[in-house]
Amino acid sequence: MKTQRSFLYTATLVFCLLIVSCDSRGQTPPTARTPEPQSPQADRSARVGGECEEGYCELMYFGMPKDIKAEDTSPGWTEKGQKLIVTGTAFQIDGRTPAPNVIIYYHHTDNDGYYSPRNDKPENQTRHGHIRGWVKTDANGKYTIKTIRPGPYPGREDPAHIHLMVKEPDITNEYWLDDLVFDDDKRLIPFRKKHPATNPLGGSGLLFPLIKGDIQIAEHDIILGLNVPNYPRKQAAAARSGLDIGDNQPSFGPYHAFGPDKGTQACPVCRYGRFQGVIYFVGNDPNWNDIRAWIAFLEQESVRRGKFLKAYFVYGDTADYSRERRMRQLEELGTELNVKHIALTFVPSFADTETDANLNKIDPLVENTFIIFRQRRIVDKYVALKPNIDSFRLISAALDRTKSEFFDLPEPAHD
Repeated sequence: MKTQRSFLYTATLVFCLLIVSCDSRGQTPPTARTPEPQSPQADRSARVGGECEEGYCELMYFGMPKDIKAEDTSPGWTEKGQKLIVTGTAFQIDGRTPAPNVIIYYHHTDNDGYYSPRNDKPENQTRHGHIRGWVKTDANGKYTIKTIRPGPYPGREDPAHIHLMVKEPDITNEYWLDDLVFDDDKRLIPFRKKHPATNPLGGSGLLFPLIKGDIQIAEHDIILGLNVPNYPRKQAAAARSGLDIGDNQPSFGPYHAFGPDKGTQACPVCRYGRFQGVIYFVGNDPNWNDIRAWIAFLEQESVRRGKFLKAYFVYGDTADYSRERRMRQLEELGTELNVKHIALTFVPSFADTETDANLNKIDPLVENTFIIFRQRRIVDKYVALKPNIDSFRLISAALDRTKSEFFDLPEPAHD
């Protein structure tokens, strides 16, 4: 009798999963990543990650293998479409500590933009389609997914995307991460103008594909818990200045007083966002001896790393602000230090909206804020550092740790 009940339960579960299937060929794709709950339950809103339609997130476990590797090849890899490798590291909420044994579940449309079943496996007859799989981060938090670029929904404005969910070993339920989207997707900018990406779950999902033969490679690091509702762990208390590791580095237009792009308002991340960048912010309490030491250090790092590093000094003191006087002050500083590689720039204040300096969320009262970005994504951050040998080593080590093994690969041609 016990065996019969178990069989009936399993059969019922499979039947229920089959009837929720949607988005296969000939059907209309969903209007959002996660449909509105059909039967909201009060206890589900307290989940890590917040509400998820009952039965939808649970599909993550349907067909999940017992032995999950750090690398997975999706069924799409052998189908028509652009081959794609997504690889990166999962970090704890501090953005620096690798997170091992985290299960990452992915699913996406086929080359034609449908969540198609393609075979008679029960797990492929659900709304998630057949291009789905799992990876588990290794001891260093690394993972790799080999798949194809998804097709966008036919007749819709949504950019092509890959859905991600994670299950941490010590958290009861799975939760969503921001969808992965592609920098070279023509649908992306029009869509983002209508639907800005704010407070991305787990960090920015924006991918910057590079080319290796007939394969595109995109790096994607995950910051567990970042912007995730009800997450049990918080970032360590510290001086708050600047956006979080994992966020997109925003575009802004400081005035360039000396060095590269002098006389312009070139955007640091727009113009030089492909490789690594350091933005050194100083606000209302400048210590000019410290500033000189930091600029000298960043100049040396720029020479050593060549085209792979672009460094900026951004001065935002609001006291007695005069654009002409600020321009002259930084010109004199650049000449004194013989600066050739660092851009010496300024903004009227870190709350200024005309230059969009406010988007950086810099506290003008802290001594300094160092933002390190790569591919327009913040990969490390430090606040109130003194210019000494330990701090110099700290920044150098951060640049070494966050550099990419794919820097030498070309980008796809796109508008």
